[in-house]
Amino acid sequence: MNAFCSVFSQILKLFPRSEFEELVRESKAQRHARGFTCWEQFVAMMFCQLGRAQSLREICQGLASMEGKLNHLGIESAPPKSTLAYANKHRPAELFELVFARLYQRCRALAPKHRLRFKNPLLSIDATVIELCATVFEWARYTRTKGAVKLHMILDHNGLLPSFCHITEAKKYDVVVARDFEFAPGTIVVFDRGYNDFTWFRSLTDQGVFFVTRLKKNTLHSVIEDRTVPQRSGVTRDALIRLENRRLKGESPIFRLVEYQASDGHTYTFLTNHLKFGSTTIAAIYRQRWEIELFFKALKQNLRIKTFVGTSANALRVQIWSALIAILVLRYLKLRSSFGWSLSNLLAMLRFNLFAYRDLWTWIDNPFSPPPQPAAIQLPLSWTASEGV
Repeated sequence: MNAFCSVFSQILKLFPRSEFEELVRESKAQRHARGFTCWEQFVAMMFCQLGRAQSLREICQGLASMEGKLNHLGIESAPPKSTLAYANKHRPAELFELVFARLYQRCRALAPKHRLRFKNPLLSIDATVIELCATVFEWARYTRTKGAVKLHMILDHNGLLPSFCHITEAKKYDVVVARDFEFAPGTIVVFDRGYNDFTWFRSLTDQGVFFVTRLKKNTLHSVIEDRTVPQRSGVTRDALIRLENRRLKGESPIFRLVEYQASDGHTYTFLTNHLKFGSTTIAAIYRQRWEIELFFKALKQNLRIKTFVGTSANALRVQIWSALIAILVLRYLKLRSSFGWSLSNLLAMLRFNLFAYRDLWTWIDNPFSPPPQPAAIQLPLSWTASEGV
């Protein structure tokens, strides 16, 4: 007879306790803590995301209703609401950021390569705004009546995994944050026109990093050479150019302009510093940028990231990082599964089975089959004759 702990407990085994405690010491998150450990806080916030708890009360009461099943999670009892609120407000969110980075490395080892034929790493960068109530989140005031924060993301197209996130005030310009990103030489980075910065383009080129973006209209440039374009490919122009801008000190590097006409008749103008790929490949690279938009949509629709269980800046960061950890868990389970899960369906089925006692890895491959029945055990009977017979 096979015995399993709960599905939630098996998910938490993706975070080895020895490794987690190492990250706790590194972030100094449990300094001066009394009674309520960082692991208990982490379990509670993962339950918030995977169990879709709407408030601190639902988190604490949801865990309390599972008394008897919490030992498998490494906790003895559900935390009081005030204790969890205090931990989210005061314990540094850097712990959750470190846990996210460690899990990303584990997922990256399983991730399939991106769909395009070249071997260079392919990354997309973009930012999304999370609106907040200005009267509740006064520290995040964006306009007179609204508050907001902005998530600056890097999406790894190997497995479509979020690889990096930086949380700032909503007024922060996307390109200002992007200038501090570091990429390995040979990486191809794709982004939209909001990141147009000719000085940054030169810096990426000097670092050996390739980029693909859309060129803004009326950008001054001089044409060096017009290349031959493939027939019936949608590409209408392929040219080598130099940008003309006063901010570019000295002569501009050679860039490449590719015009592509989509099936709907709309023409897109791409700018890149990769001079060797085919023009259709450049268009295909930019088409992959849509994946980060789909990622933002999935994150906001499926995880607890639009309403928050705490109002302080640190509590908000804790919840955002726990949501990013949760979506990495879902991606990891999809990579390990042979079943054709969608992200929303996988999360819903996990929520229904979070405290079910069955093998997680068998279940994600065949979720709608009944669990195996334990084999009946025949106990031996021993008859002893009484002395008077």
